[in-house]
Amino acid sequence: MAKAIMIQGAGSNVGKSVIVAGLCRVFARRGLRVRPFKPQNMSNNAAVTSDGGEIGRAQALQALACGVPAVVDMNPVLLKPESDVGAQVIVQGKRFATLKARDYAKAKPELLSKTVESFQRLAADADLVIIEGAGSPAEINLRAGDIANMGFAEAVGAPVVLVGDIDRGGVIAQLVGTHAVLPAEDCERIVGYLVNKFRGDVSLFDEGDAAIAQRTGWAALGVLPWFTDAWKLPAEDIMDIASSKGAGIKIAVPRLSRIANFDDLDPLSQEPGVSVEIIEAGRPLPGDADLVLIPGSKSTIGDLAHFRAQGWDIDLAAHVRRGGHVLGICGGYQMLGRRIDDPEGIEGAPVAVEGLGLLDVETVMSPEKQLAQVRGETRPGGTEVTGYEIHIGHTTGPDCARAWLEIAGKAAGAASENGRVRGCYLHGLFGSDAFRAGFIAELGGTAQVGDYTASVEDALNALADHMEAHVDLPRLLALATNV
Repeated sequence: MAKAIMIQGAGSNVGKSVIVAGLCRVFARRGLRVRPFKPQNMSNNAAVTSDGGEIGRAQALQALACGVPAVVDMNPVLLKPESDVGAQVIVQGKRFATLKARDYAKAKPELLSKTVESFQRLAADADLVIIEGAGSPAEINLRAGDIANMGFAEAVGAPVVLVGDIDRGGVIAQLVGTHAVLPAEDCERIVGYLVNKFRGDVSLFDEGDAAIAQRTGWAALGVLPWFTDAWKLPAEDIMDIASSKGAGIKIAVPRLSRIANFDDLDPLSQEPGVSVEIIEAGRPLPGDADLVLIPGSKSTIGDLAHFRAQGWDIDLAAHVRRGGHVLGICGGYQMLGRRIDDPEGIEGAPVAVEGLGLLDVETVMSPEKQLAQVRGETRPGGTEVTGYEIHIGHTTGPDCARAWLEIAGKAAGAASENGRVRGCYLHGLFGSDAFRAGFIAELGGTAQVGDYTASVEDALNALADHMEAHVDLPRLLALATNV
Protein backbone atom coordinates (compact mmCIF):
# COMPACT_ATOMS: atom_id res chain seq x y z
CA MET A 1 0.00 0.00 0.00
CA ALA A 2 1.36 3.38 -0.99
CA LYS A 3 1.79 6.33 1.29
CA ALA A 4 0.95 9.84 0.15
CA ILE A 5 1.50 13.42 1.22
CA MET A 6 0.36 16.62 -0.47
CA ILE A 7 2.41 19.79 -0.85
CA GLN A 8 0.21 22.89 -1.04
CA GLY A 9 1.19 26.55 -1.17
CA ALA A 10 0.15 29.55 0.88
CA GLY A 11 0.12 31.34 -2.48
CA SER A 12 1.03 30.84 -6.13
CA ASN A 13 4.70 30.49 -7.14
CA VAL A 14 5.94 29.66 -3.64
CA GLY A 15 8.13 26.91 -5.11
CA LYS A 16 5.88 23.86 -4.80
CA SER A 17 6.95 22.29 -8.09
CA VAL A 18 10.65 22.52 -7.29
CA ILE A 19 10.12 21.23 -3.73
CA VAL A 20 8.15 18.24 -5.04
CA ALA A 21 10.90 17.51 -7.59
CA GLY A 22 13.50 17.63 -4.83
CA LEU A 23 11.50 15.34 -2.55
CA CYS A 24 10.94 12.93 -5.43
CA ARG A 25 14.70 12.68 -6.02
CA VAL A 26 15.44 12.40 -2.27
CA PHE A 27 13.16 9.44 -1.68
CA ALA A 28 13.96 7.78 -5.02
CA ARG A 29 17.64 7.86 -4.02
CA ARG A 30 16.62 6.04 -0.83
CA GLY A 31 15.19 3.18 -2.89
CA LEU A 32 11.48 4.02 -2.71
CA ARG A 33 9.20 3.78 -5.72
CA VAL A 34 8.14 7.43 -5.81
CA ARG A 35 5.61 9.01 -8.14
CA PRO A 36 4.62 12.68 -8.58
CA PHE A 37 0.99 13.65 -8.92
CA LYS A 38 -0.81 16.92 -9.58
CA PRO A 39 -4.59 16.59 -9.91
CA GLN A 40 -5.06 19.89 -11.74
CA ASN A 41 -2.47 22.07 -13.44
CA MET A 42 -2.87 25.24 -15.49
CA SER A 43 -0.09 25.67 -18.00
CA ASN A 44 0.56 25.95 -21.72
CA ASN A 45 4.00 24.45 -21.12
CA ALA A 46 3.16 20.79 -21.68
CA ALA A 47 5.13 17.59 -22.11
CA VAL A 48 4.31 14.56 -24.26
CA THR A 49 4.21 11.40 -22.15
CA SER A 50 5.48 7.91 -22.80
CA ASP A 51 1.87 6.72 -23.14
CA GLY A 52 1.05 9.29 -25.83
CA GLY A 53 -0.76 12.04 -23.94
CA GLU A 54 0.18 15.42 -22.50
CA ILE A 55 0.75 16.70 -18.97
CA GLY A 56 2.26 19.78 -17.35
CA ARG A 57 6.00 20.04 -17.91
CA ALA A 58 6.60 20.39 -14.16
CA GLN A 59 5.24 16.88 -13.64
CA ALA A 60 7.51 15.57 -16.42
CA LEU A 61 10.48 17.03 -14.52
CA GLN A 62 9.23 15.43 -11.31
CA ALA A 63 8.96 12.07 -13.10
CA LEU A 64 12.57 12.50 -14.20
CA ALA A 65 13.46 13.17 -10.56
CA CYS A 66 11.82 9.83 -9.70
CA GLY A 67 13.72 8.07 -12.47
CA VAL A 68 10.55 6.92 -14.25
CA PRO A 69 8.85 7.80 -17.56
CA ALA A 70 6.18 10.49 -17.44
CA VAL A 71 2.62 9.17 -17.86
CA VAL A 72 -0.74 10.92 -18.15
CA ASP A 73 -1.92 9.78 -14.72
CA MET A 74 0.67 12.06 -13.10
CA ASN A 75 -1.41 15.11 -14.13
CA PRO A 76 -4.92 13.98 -15.09
CA VAL A 77 -6.39 17.48 -15.55
CA LEU A 78 -4.39 20.08 -17.48
CA LEU A 79 -5.91 23.47 -18.27
CA LYS A 80 -4.36 25.25 -21.26
CA PRO A 81 -5.57 28.88 -21.41
CA GLU A 82 -6.68 29.95 -24.88
CA SER A 83 -8.17 33.32 -23.86
CA ASP A 84 -8.75 35.41 -20.74
CA VAL A 85 -12.00 33.56 -20.04
CA GLY A 86 -11.55 30.06 -21.45
CA ALA A 87 -9.16 27.13 -21.54
CA GLN A 88 -8.70 23.84 -23.33
CA VAL A 89 -9.22 21.06 -20.80
CA ILE A 90 -6.98 18.02 -21.15
CA VAL A 91 -8.20 14.98 -19.20
CA GLN A 92 -5.91 11.99 -18.76
CA GLY A 93 -3.74 13.22 -21.60
CA LYS A 94 -6.43 13.93 -24.21
CA ARG A 95 -8.55 16.93 -25.15
CA PHE A 96 -11.82 16.90 -23.20
CA ALA A 97 -13.35 20.26 -24.14
CA THR A 98 -12.75 24.00 -24.33
CA LEU A 99 -14.61 25.55 -21.40
CA LYS A 100 -15.21 28.93 -19.83
CA ALA A 101 -14.70 29.23 -16.08
CA ARG A 102 -18.37 28.78 -15.17
CA ASP A 103 -18.75 25.72 -17.39
CA TYR A 104 -15.55 24.26 -15.96
CA ALA A 105 -16.99 24.56 -12.46
CA LYS A 106 -19.98 22.45 -13.57
CA ALA A 107 -17.62 19.77 -14.89
CA LYS A 108 -15.64 19.46 -11.64
CA PRO A 109 -17.56 16.49 -10.14
CA GLU A 110 -16.78 14.41 -13.24
CA LEU A 111 -13.19 15.63 -13.26
CA LEU A 112 -12.70 14.81 -9.57
CA SER A 113 -13.59 11.19 -10.27
CA LYS A 114 -11.02 11.16 -13.10
CA THR A 115 -8.30 12.58 -10.83
CA VAL A 116 -9.02 9.99 -8.13
CA GLU A 117 -9.00 7.22 -10.75
CA SER A 118 -5.59 8.33 -12.03
CA PHE A 119 -4.24 8.70 -8.51
CA GLN A 120 -5.30 5.19 -7.56
CA ARG A 121 -3.66 3.71 -10.65
CA LEU A 122 -0.45 5.58 -9.88
CA ALA A 123 -0.48 4.62 -6.20
CA ALA A 124 -0.96 0.94 -7.05
CA ASP A 125 2.61 0.83 -8.37
CA ALA A 126 4.29 3.09 -5.80
CA ASP A 127 5.59 3.21 -2.27
CA LEU A 128 5.12 6.97 -1.99
CA VAL A 129 3.08 9.48 -3.99
CA ILE A 130 3.98 13.15 -3.56
CA ILE A 131 1.02 15.28 -4.57
CA GLU A 132 1.31 18.92 -5.63
CA GLY A 133 -1.50 21.39 -5.12
CA ALA A 134 -2.29 24.42 -7.27
CA GLY A 135 -2.56 28.05 -6.23
CA SER A 136 -3.59 28.18 -2.58
CA PRO A 137 -6.21 26.54 -0.35
CA ALA A 138 -6.71 29.99 1.22
CA GLU A 139 -8.86 30.84 -1.81
CA ILE A 140 -11.87 29.59 0.14
CA ASN A 141 -14.26 31.05 -2.43
CA LEU A 142 -13.13 28.17 -4.68
CA ARG A 143 -13.48 25.43 -2.03
CA ALA A 144 -16.83 24.07 -3.24
CA GLY A 145 -16.08 21.43 -5.85
CA ASP A 146 -12.32 21.89 -5.45
CA ILE A 147 -10.19 19.26 -7.17
CA ALA A 148 -6.80 20.97 -6.91
CA ASN A 149 -6.14 21.36 -3.18
CA MET A 150 -8.20 20.42 -0.12
CA GLY A 151 -11.03 18.89 -2.14
CA PHE A 152 -8.64 16.36 -3.63
CA ALA A 153 -6.77 15.81 -0.34
CA GLU A 154 -10.11 15.03 1.30
CA ALA A 155 -11.12 12.67 -1.53
CA VAL A 156 -8.03 10.46 -1.13
CA GLY A 157 -7.32 11.03 2.58
CA ALA A 158 -3.95 12.71 2.06
CA PRO A 159 -2.28 14.86 4.73
CA VAL A 160 -1.03 18.28 3.65
CA VAL A 161 2.21 20.22 4.10
CA LEU A 162 1.82 23.96 3.51
CA VAL A 163 4.65 25.97 1.91
CA GLY A 164 5.21 29.70 2.43
CA ASP A 165 7.53 31.99 0.43
CA ILE A 166 9.61 34.23 2.70
CA ASP A 167 11.30 35.97 -0.25
CA ARG A 168 8.07 37.88 -0.90
CA GLY A 169 7.83 39.00 2.71
CA GLY A 170 4.99 38.34 5.13
CA VAL A 171 5.50 34.60 5.36
CA ILE A 172 4.12 34.48 8.92
CA ALA A 173 0.93 36.14 7.69
CA GLN A 174 0.82 33.74 4.70
CA LEU A 175 0.86 30.65 6.89
CA VAL A 176 -1.01 31.87 9.97
CA GLY A 177 -3.52 33.66 7.74
CA THR A 178 -4.22 30.44 5.85
CA HIS A 179 -4.82 28.73 9.18
CA ALA A 180 -7.23 31.51 10.13
CA VAL A 181 -9.43 31.39 7.02
CA LEU A 182 -9.61 27.65 6.35
CA PRO A 183 -12.60 25.62 7.52
CA ALA A 184 -11.71 23.60 10.64
CA GLU A 185 -11.71 20.25 8.82
CA ASP A 186 -9.30 21.54 6.17
CA CYS A 187 -7.08 23.11 8.83
CA GLU A 188 -6.82 19.78 10.62
CA ARG A 189 -5.68 18.12 7.39
CA ILE A 190 -2.50 20.27 7.41
CA VAL A 191 0.14 18.43 9.42
CA GLY A 192 3.20 20.59 8.82
CA TYR A 193 4.70 23.54 7.01
CA LEU A 194 7.85 24.60 5.18
CA VAL A 195 9.30 28.08 4.72
CA ASN A 196 10.94 28.44 1.31
CA LYS A 197 13.41 30.82 -0.39
CA PHE A 198 15.19 32.20 2.68
CA ARG A 199 18.19 34.44 2.00
CA GLY A 200 20.88 34.86 4.65
CA ASP A 201 21.32 33.32 8.10
CA VAL A 202 18.44 30.86 8.64
CA SER A 203 18.83 31.05 12.43
CA LEU A 204 17.54 34.63 12.27
CA PHE A 205 14.10 33.17 11.57
CA ASP A 206 13.98 30.98 14.69
CA GLU A 207 11.51 33.25 16.48
CA GLY A 208 9.33 33.54 13.39
CA ASP A 209 9.32 29.76 13.03
CA ALA A 210 8.25 29.37 16.64
CA ALA A 211 5.48 31.94 16.17
CA ILE A 212 4.02 30.03 13.21
CA ALA A 213 4.15 26.69 15.03
CA GLN A 214 2.57 28.17 18.15
CA ARG A 215 -0.31 29.83 16.28
CA THR A 216 -1.08 26.89 14.00
CA GLY A 217 -0.08 23.77 15.86
CA TRP A 218 1.54 22.46 12.68
CA ALA A 219 4.89 20.69 12.65
CA ALA A 220 7.81 22.89 11.58
CA LEU A 221 9.50 20.81 8.86
CA GLY A 222 12.26 23.20 7.85
CA VAL A 223 13.37 26.54 6.49
CA LEU A 224 14.77 26.16 2.98
CA PRO A 225 17.44 28.64 1.90
CA TRP A 226 17.32 30.00 -1.64
CA PHE A 227 18.34 27.24 -4.06
CA THR A 228 20.81 28.96 -6.35
CA ASP A 229 20.81 26.23 -9.03
CA ALA A 230 17.04 26.36 -9.63
CA TRP A 231 17.65 28.17 -12.95
CA LYS A 232 19.37 25.04 -14.26
CA LEU A 233 16.11 23.10 -14.09
CA PRO A 234 13.58 23.29 -16.96
CA ALA A 235 11.47 26.40 -16.36
CA GLU A 236 7.76 26.14 -15.62
CA ASP A 237 7.18 29.85 -16.26
CA ILE A 238 8.65 31.88 -19.11
CA MET A 239 9.98 34.47 -16.65
CA ASP A 240 12.04 31.75 -14.96
CA ILE A 241 14.25 31.51 -18.05
CA ALA A 242 17.73 32.59 -16.99
CA SER A 243 20.71 33.52 -19.13
CA SER A 244 23.98 35.41 -19.13
CA LYS A 245 22.54 38.55 -20.70
CA GLY A 246 24.81 40.51 -22.98
CA ALA A 247 27.28 37.64 -23.42
CA GLY A 248 28.19 36.29 -26.86
CA ILE A 249 25.34 35.23 -29.13
CA LYS A 250 22.08 37.10 -28.54
CA ILE A 251 18.79 35.28 -29.06
CA ALA A 252 15.66 37.46 -28.89
CA VAL A 253 12.40 35.70 -27.98
CA PRO A 254 9.18 37.73 -28.32
CA ARG A 255 6.90 36.90 -25.43
CA LEU A 256 3.67 35.86 -27.08
CA SER A 257 0.48 36.35 -25.09
CA ARG A 258 -0.29 32.60 -25.21
CA ILE A 259 3.28 31.35 -25.34
CA ALA A 260 3.47 27.56 -25.14
CA ASN A 261 6.11 24.84 -24.86
CA PHE A 262 9.01 27.22 -24.43
CA ASP A 263 11.25 24.47 -23.02
CA ASP A 264 13.16 24.87 -26.28
CA LEU A 265 14.85 27.78 -24.50
CA ASP A 266 16.08 25.86 -21.44
CA PRO A 267 19.21 24.31 -22.99
CA LEU A 268 20.10 27.58 -24.71
CA SER A 269 19.78 29.56 -21.48
CA GLN A 270 22.35 27.27 -19.82
CA GLU A 271 25.01 28.12 -22.40
CA PRO A 272 27.44 30.71 -20.94
CA GLY A 273 28.10 32.15 -24.39
CA VAL A 274 24.42 32.64 -25.26
CA SER A 275 22.08 35.39 -24.10
CA VAL A 276 18.39 34.49 -24.25
CA GLU A 277 16.43 37.72 -23.97
CA ILE A 278 12.67 37.58 -23.47
CA ILE A 279 11.14 40.61 -25.22
CA GLU A 280 8.05 41.86 -23.42
CA ALA A 281 5.10 43.48 -25.18
CA GLY A 282 5.76 47.13 -25.95
CA ARG A 283 9.49 46.65 -26.46
CA PRO A 284 11.06 46.44 -29.93
CA LEU A 285 13.00 43.41 -31.06
CA PRO A 286 16.66 44.30 -30.47
CA GLY A 287 18.56 45.34 -33.55
CA ASP A 288 21.70 43.48 -32.48
CA ALA A 289 20.08 40.04 -32.11
CA ASP A 290 21.80 37.18 -33.91
CA LEU A 291 18.64 35.09 -33.89
CA VAL A 292 14.95 35.85 -33.40
CA LEU A 293 13.27 32.70 -32.10
CA ILE A 294 9.47 32.70 -32.31
CA PRO A 295 8.23 30.03 -29.88
CA GLY A 296 5.07 27.96 -29.76
CA SER A 297 1.64 29.39 -29.04
CA LYS A 298 -1.65 28.02 -27.73
CA SER A 299 -3.46 30.50 -30.01
CA THR A 300 -1.41 31.00 -33.17
CA ILE A 301 -3.77 33.37 -34.97
CA GLY A 302 -4.40 35.44 -31.86
CA ASP A 303 -0.69 35.64 -31.10
CA LEU A 304 0.08 36.62 -34.70
CA ALA A 305 -2.22 39.62 -34.18
CA HIS A 306 -0.44 40.31 -30.87
CA PHE A 307 2.92 40.09 -32.67
CA ARG A 308 1.83 42.68 -35.22
CA ALA A 309 0.31 44.92 -32.56
CA GLN A 310 3.77 45.31 -30.98
CA GLY A 311 5.32 46.25 -34.32
CA TRP A 312 7.43 43.11 -34.14
CA ASP A 313 6.59 42.24 -37.76
CA ILE A 314 8.38 45.43 -38.85
CA ASP A 315 11.31 44.72 -36.53
CA LEU A 316 11.55 41.15 -37.82
CA ALA A 317 11.57 42.25 -41.47
CA ALA A 318 14.42 44.68 -40.67
CA HIS A 319 16.28 41.89 -38.84
CA VAL A 320 16.04 39.68 -41.94
CA ARG A 321 17.22 42.51 -44.22
CA ARG A 322 20.30 42.89 -42.00
CA GLY A 323 21.09 39.21 -42.54
CA GLY A 324 19.81 37.97 -39.19
CA HIS A 325 18.61 34.44 -38.55
CA VAL A 326 15.01 33.47 -37.68
CA LEU A 327 13.68 30.22 -36.23
CA GLY A 328 10.00 29.51 -35.71
CA ILE A 329 8.95 26.46 -33.69
CA CYS A 330 5.41 25.07 -33.86
CA GLY A 331 3.09 28.12 -33.68
CA GLY A 332 6.06 30.33 -34.51
CA TYR A 333 6.65 28.22 -37.63
CA GLN A 334 3.03 28.67 -38.69
CA MET A 335 3.29 32.47 -38.22
CA LEU A 336 6.32 32.67 -40.51
CA GLY A 337 4.32 31.39 -43.50
CA ARG A 338 2.24 33.26 -46.07
CA ARG A 339 -1.16 32.21 -44.73
CA ILE A 340 -2.91 30.48 -41.83
CA ASP A 341 -6.34 29.03 -42.56
CA ASP A 342 -8.69 27.92 -39.77
CA PRO A 343 -11.79 26.79 -41.72
CA GLU A 344 -13.39 24.95 -38.78
CA GLY A 345 -12.80 27.66 -36.18
CA ILE A 346 -10.43 25.58 -34.05
CA GLU A 347 -8.99 28.71 -32.45
CA GLY A 348 -12.20 30.76 -32.52
CA ALA A 349 -14.32 31.95 -35.45
CA PRO A 350 -13.46 30.42 -38.85
CA VAL A 351 -10.91 32.71 -40.45
CA ALA A 352 -7.96 32.89 -42.83
CA VAL A 353 -5.16 35.39 -42.14
CA GLU A 354 -1.96 36.47 -43.78
CA GLY A 355 1.21 35.28 -42.08
CA LEU A 356 4.52 37.09 -41.79
CA GLY A 357 5.49 35.89 -45.27
CA LEU A 358 9.08 34.95 -44.46
CA LEU A 359 8.56 31.32 -45.48
CA ASP A 360 6.73 30.23 -48.61
CA VAL A 361 4.39 27.85 -46.79
CA GLU A 362 0.73 27.75 -45.74
CA THR A 363 -0.90 26.15 -42.69
CA VAL A 364 -4.39 24.70 -42.46
CA MET A 365 -5.70 24.11 -38.93
CA SER A 366 -7.48 20.84 -38.22
CA PRO A 367 -9.05 19.32 -35.08
CA GLU A 368 -6.62 16.40 -34.79
CA LYS A 369 -3.74 17.15 -32.43
CA GLN A 370 -0.36 15.64 -33.20
CA LEU A 371 1.21 14.20 -30.03
CA ALA A 372 4.40 12.20 -30.28
CA GLN A 373 7.88 11.77 -28.86
CA VAL A 374 10.15 11.70 -31.90
CA ARG A 375 13.69 11.04 -32.99
CA GLY A 376 15.27 12.22 -36.21
CA GLU A 377 18.27 13.88 -37.80
CA THR A 378 19.26 17.05 -39.60
CA ARG A 379 19.35 17.38 -43.39
CA PRO A 380 22.06 17.50 -44.55
CA GLY A 381 24.60 16.25 -42.05
CA GLY A 382 22.65 13.58 -40.20
CA THR A 383 23.07 15.11 -36.71
CA GLU A 384 20.73 13.29 -34.33
CA VAL A 385 17.84 15.23 -32.77
CA THR A 386 15.19 14.14 -30.30
CA GLY A 387 12.12 15.94 -29.03
CA TYR A 388 8.36 15.94 -29.28
CA GLU A 389 5.53 17.25 -31.42
CA ILE A 390 2.38 18.75 -29.92
CA HIS A 391 0.37 20.78 -32.41
CA ILE A 392 -2.68 21.13 -34.61
CA GLY A 393 -2.42 22.08 -38.25
CA HIS A 394 -0.61 20.88 -41.34
CA THR A 395 1.97 23.02 -43.13
CA THR A 396 2.86 22.72 -46.83
CA GLY A 397 4.48 24.83 -49.52
CA PRO A 398 7.55 25.31 -51.74
CA ASP A 399 9.92 26.00 -48.84
CA CYS A 400 9.12 22.55 -47.42
CA ALA A 401 11.24 21.26 -50.31
CA ARG A 402 14.17 22.63 -48.32
CA ALA A 403 13.28 20.57 -45.26
CA TRP A 404 16.16 20.67 -42.79
CA LEU A 405 15.01 17.78 -40.61
CA GLU A 406 14.11 14.16 -41.22
CA ILE A 407 11.75 12.50 -38.72
CA ALA A 408 10.67 8.87 -38.99
CA GLY A 409 12.07 8.79 -42.50
CA LYS A 410 10.04 11.81 -43.66
CA ALA A 411 11.16 15.35 -44.48
CA ALA A 412 10.19 17.89 -41.83
CA GLY A 413 10.36 21.66 -41.47
CA ALA A 414 10.99 24.37 -44.04
CA ALA A 415 13.71 26.89 -44.87
CA SER A 416 14.05 30.02 -46.96
CA GLU A 417 16.23 29.98 -50.04
CA ASN A 418 19.22 31.46 -48.19
CA GLY A 419 18.62 29.20 -45.16
CA ARG A 420 18.46 32.08 -42.69
CA VAL A 421 14.75 31.63 -41.95
CA ARG A 422 13.68 28.20 -40.75
CA GLY A 423 10.70 26.59 -39.11
CA CYS A 424 9.67 23.21 -37.73
CA TYR A 425 7.22 21.48 -35.41
CA LEU A 426 9.88 19.74 -33.31
CA HIS A 427 10.05 20.94 -29.71
CA GLY A 428 13.01 20.14 -27.49
CA LEU A 429 15.55 19.82 -30.29
CA PHE A 430 18.09 22.06 -28.49
CA GLY A 431 18.34 19.39 -25.80
CA SER A 432 20.29 17.38 -28.38
CA ASP A 433 23.89 18.40 -27.62
CA ALA A 434 25.42 17.97 -31.08
CA PHE A 435 22.56 19.82 -32.75
CA ARG A 436 22.74 22.68 -30.24
CA ALA A 437 26.49 22.99 -30.73
CA GLY A 438 26.14 23.07 -34.52
CA PHE A 439 23.32 25.60 -34.40
CA ILE A 440 25.24 27.95 -32.09
CA ALA A 441 28.28 27.59 -34.37
CA GLU A 442 26.16 28.72 -37.34
CA LEU A 443 25.40 31.88 -35.38
CA GLY A 444 29.12 32.43 -34.78
CA GLY A 445 29.33 31.15 -31.21
CA THR A 446 30.64 28.12 -29.34
CA ALA A 447 28.56 25.77 -27.19
CA GLN A 448 30.10 25.05 -23.81
CA VAL A 449 27.56 22.69 -22.21
CA GLY A 450 28.59 19.25 -23.42
CA ASP A 451 25.76 17.20 -21.89
CA TYR A 452 22.52 19.04 -21.17
CA THR A 453 20.75 15.97 -19.77
CA ALA A 454 23.60 15.40 -17.32
CA SER A 455 23.43 19.04 -16.23
CA VAL A 456 19.73 18.66 -15.37
CA GLU A 457 20.47 15.45 -13.46
CA ASP A 458 23.24 17.24 -11.56
CA ALA A 459 20.82 20.05 -10.66
CA LEU A 460 18.24 17.53 -9.42
CA ASN A 461 20.84 15.84 -7.25
CA ALA A 462 21.96 19.20 -5.89
CA LEU A 463 18.32 20.00 -5.12
CA ALA A 464 17.96 16.69 -3.29
CA ASP A 465 21.10 17.46 -1.28
CA HIS A 466 19.54 20.84 -0.45
CA MET A 467 16.42 19.07 0.84
CA GLU A 468 18.50 16.60 2.85
CA ALA A 469 20.28 19.47 4.59
CA HIS A 470 17.29 21.66 5.43
CA VAL A 471 14.09 19.56 5.66
CA ASP A 472 13.12 17.21 8.48
CA LEU A 473 12.69 14.32 6.04
CA PRO A 474 12.12 11.51 8.58
CA ARG A 475 9.30 13.48 10.14
CA LEU A 476 7.83 14.40 6.75
CA LEU A 477 7.83 10.77 5.67
CA ALA A 478 6.31 9.72 9.01
CA LEU A 479 3.46 12.21 8.42
CA ALA A 480 2.56 10.59 5.08
CA THR A 481 -0.40 8.23 5.36
CA ASN A 482 -1.48 5.06 3.63
CA VAL A 483 -4.01 5.64 0.85
